[in-house]
Parts: sequence; structure tokens; C-alpha cells
Amino acid sequence: MNHIVLLGDSIFDNHAYVHGGRAVIEHVRSSLPSGWQATLLARDGTMTAGVVHQLDAVPDDASQLVVSAGGNDALEHAGMVLYEPAASFSEVMSRLAQIQTEFRQQYRQMLGALMALDKPTMVCTVYDTIPTIEPSLIAALSLFNDAIVREANCAGLAVLDLRQTCTEATDYAGIWPIEPSEAGGAKIARAILRAVTTPLSDWPGCRMLGQ
Repeated sequence: MNHIVLLGDSIFDNHAYVHGGRAVIEHVRSSLPSGWQATLLARDGTMTAGVVHQLDAVPDDASQLVVSAGGNDALEHAGMVLYEPAASFSEVMSRLAQIQTEFRQQYRQMLGALMALDKPTMVCTVYDTIPTIEPSLIAALSLFNDAIVREANCAGLAVLDLRQTCTEATDYAGIWPIEPSEAGGAKIARAILRAVTTPLSDWPGCRMLGQ
């Protein structure tokens, strides 16, 4: 039996943001092939370093792990990007480089813990078309996504690129627009299901999987 396990943050654990609508896990379960199962271990607010605390609950029969992490790490640094003064552009870039280096190390450690489970694993990028998002934050997100893609590539893991999945304003929750709406959650669920049911050889490009 195939058993998909969703780990990470509120991109998957978005129940509180859909006003009684269906969350990502419910969309996934409603579309699973016969005999498949899905489990939600992701928790709202989880940062990359916190994903390891979810691993003890991964079922023994899990056949595919899907991880969304990094958005909360980026959010933690949003104040620095928007408001901290700097004497020069070089100083700004140096600070951002340090943030990226630290995040990349944390992400690498998370992937190491995941891979120790010896189960097929796919990770997600952080989407960046959130309504009203500051252009400076979009630029900063690219640093986090670059780290995600590079570390996943080094680990030989497929990447589900949510930047290609949630591209419209309606994909984001009105109550808190950094979270996926019911419509956005449905898109994410479809992308997950396509990614885990389609051979990599049938995808265009290499291991970057889109919508």
C-alpha cells in the first residue's frame, strides 16, 4: 500500500486558514488512488530545524515523504530585510549571505535526518507570489529557495516547485495571505499527487517538478 506523509509547516497544515473548507490533507485524501493513504504530520509554525521533531511519528509503512519547510525561516528574517538600516549595499548583501548560509546548514541537517529514515523523499520550494508581498521579500525568498534547491540536488531528491503551483491571488487565504486558501490547497494537493504518481522520466526538465 502506498502511504504519503506530509511533513513541515502550514503550507500543508492550513486547516485554520480555510474557513471550514478543505485543507491540503483533505484534498490529498479525496483524490488518492484506491488503496492509498495519506498522513499529516506537518504543523503550523514549524521552522526547518523543527521538522526533525516530526520524524518520530512517521509511520513504518510510509512510502513517500513530502516536506514543506523554509517559509517560517524566511518570515523570521523579514524584519531585517524590510526595516534594518545599512550603510551600504555591500553590507546588505553580506547580511543576506550570512542568513542564507545559516539556513542552508539547517536545511542540510534536516535532510540528513529525513534521509536516515531511508524512505523516498521530496521537498518543496517556498512560493513567492503572495498578494501584497514586498518586492524586497520576493528577492530575499530567492535566497532561501536557492538553498533548498541546491541542498536537495546534493542529496539527490526531487523538488516540487510551489512557485509554479500557487500563482494567483485566490491561491492565498484571505484571513492570512501567506497561507494557502482552499483553492491553493487544492492545487498543492494535485501537484503532490501528480509528483508521487508520475515517473520522473515523464516530467520535463530534470528533477524540478511543477504544477
